Amino acid sequence: MNSPKTRAALVASTALLVASGAVPNVAAAPLPGHDRTSVALAWYDTTADAIATTGSSLPQISNSRTWAISWIAAARALQHVPSEVDRRDYQDAALAAAVHRALVELVPTRAPEVDAALQRTLDQIPDGPAESLGVAAGEHQALEVLHDREGDGLDAASVNAPFTVPPAAPGVWQPTPPAFAPAIQNGSRFARPFMLKSGSQFRLPAPPALTSKRYQADLKEVRDFGELNSTVRTAQQTDTANFWFDSSLALWTKPIRVALAATSHQPLLKQAELVALANAALVDTQIATSDSKYTYPLWRPVTAIQTGIGETPADPSWTPLHTTPAHPDYPSGHNTYAGATEAVLTGLVGPRTAPFTLTSVTAPGVVRTYTAWHQLTLENTDARVWLGIHTRLADEAGVKLGTDVARYVLNHAQSLFQEH
Repeated sequence: MNSPKTRAALVASTALLVASGAVPNVAAAPLPGHDRTSVALAWYDTTADAIATTGSSLPQISNSRTWAISWIAAARALQHVPSEVDRRDYQDAALAAAVHRALVELVPTRAPEVDAALQRTLDQIPDGPAESLGVAAGEHQALEVLHDREGDGLDAASVNAPFTVPPAAPGVWQPTPPAFAPAIQNGSRFARPFMLKSGSQFRLPAPPALTSKRYQADLKEVRDFGELNSTVRTAQQTDTANFWFDSSLALWTKPIRVALAATSHQPLLKQAELVALANAALVDTQIATSDSKYTYPLWRPVTAIQTGIGETPADPSWTPLHTTPAHPDYPSGHNTYAGATEAVLTGLVGPRTAPFTLTSVTAPGVVRTYTAWHQLTLENTDARVWLGIHTRLADEAGVKLGTDVARYVLNHAQSLFQEH
C-alpha cells in the first residue's frame, strides 16, 4: 500500500489524467475478497461521527451543509469510470477520497480520524491505476464543490444574522421565557440554496387569523396538552414529546442510514446520490423554513397563552413542557425536516422499511421501533404540540413545506450531479 506521502504525490500526478480523460492502458485489477466493507456505509458513519463530535456548536443547517457538500462531491466523482480499470476499485477510492477531502476541509479538528478512515478504505483496494485515478477524481470533485459553495451564507455568523424584533402586538413574535434570547436562524433565509431558485420559492401562505376557529382550537390544544404539569397529557405522549425534542439532524441520521443500507444492492453511485439528495434537500428546506418563519413572525404559543387572545384567556403562569426555541412559530422547523426527509426516502426507497430502532438523548432509556418513514413524521407533528412549543397548524405547514422542497429536489436531481 502506498504511504500517505506517496499517495499525495499520486493524486497530484494523476489529476491531469483525470481532467483530460487519458487513462493508462492496463488490465483491470482483480477484485479482492467479497468481505470488503461497504464503502458507502463506512463513509456515512465517518461523516456522522465527525459531525456529531464537532457540530454541537454550529447551527443545524451548517452541519447539513457539510453532509451535502461531502456527498455531492462523492456522487459526482462516481459519474464516470475510466476504461481499463476495475470499476469497484475506482469507485470505492473515489467516494472515500471525495468525502475525506470535504470533511478534512470542513471539520479540520477531525482530520486524524478521517485520515485513518481513508487509509482503511484504501487498504482494501489493490494498488494501481484504479485506486490512484479514483482518489484523484474524488479529490478533484470535493475541491470543486467546496469552491462552488464558498460564501453561500451557511456559516454560523450568517445563519444567525441579527433580527430586529418588531414592536409587541397580538400575534407578533417576541423573545420567549425564561431566557428571552434573541432570535436565531434569521439569516438562513438569505443563504444560497443547493437546488431551489430562491428561499422563497415555496413560501407558505400566511397563517390563519388569531381569532379564527383553527388558530383558537390549536392554541387550546397546546395549552391543555403542552403545559409543564398537564393533567391530560399521557405518559406515552410525554415520552414522545421528550424523544423528539432532540435535534432533527441527530434523529434523522439513522433513518437515512437505514435507507442507505436498503440500497446496498444498487450501484454505489445510487447510494451516494441518496445521501447527497437527502442532505441537499434538508439544507434547502431549512433555508425555506427561515424564509416563511421571518416573513410571518408569528408569536409562540407561550406568548399567546400568557398574553391571551380571542377565546383563550390570559394565563401569565403557563409554562410549556420544554423551553421554547428562539424563533417564530410558523412553520415548525422539526416538521419541515421530517416532511423533507420522508419525501426523499419514500421517493428513493419506498414508504416502508425493515424494522429499525431509534433512541434520543432527550429521552434517556426510551427505544422506539419504526417500519415506515411516515411514522416519524406523525410523531414529530404530535411532539411539538405536546412539548408546548408549536401549534399543530405550524407543524402541518412545516410538513407541507419540507415535502414541497424535497419533491422539487428529486425532480431536478440530475442538475445536482453535473460534474465540474
